[in-house]
Amino acid sequence: MAEPGDVVTVDFPGATGLKRRPAIVVSTHLYHAHRPDVVIAVLTSNVAAATAPTDYVLQDWQAAGLRLPSAFRAYLATVERSATRVIGHLSNRDWRAAQERLAQSLAFPVTSS
Repeated sequence: MAEPGDVVTVDFPGATGLKRRPAIVVSTHLYHAHRPDVVIAVLTSNVAAATAPTDYVLQDWQAAGLRLPSAFRAYLATVERSATRVIGHLSNRDWRAAQERLAQSLAFPVTSS
């Protein structure tokens, strides 16, 4: 089963049909306990275009199981768990940075820890 911070591959619809792409699981264990799907955020290998404040270029992309340098984008989707294939897991620093960008992207109140 996919865990938060896992790097997975999924089929995404594109201009020319489905394309297998890497993504990060961003849904929680609580969400997974009650839903058949997972929430994912897209990764892109077009790191030069990842310039928005909510984008993040992964530092440890190879250790996460990726073949190319990649960037997190706060582009979210839900997919059936069975449609995902885990290929790795983000390093702690990349996962924290992705979570920070995700928090900046969504209209949730900021809490201090």
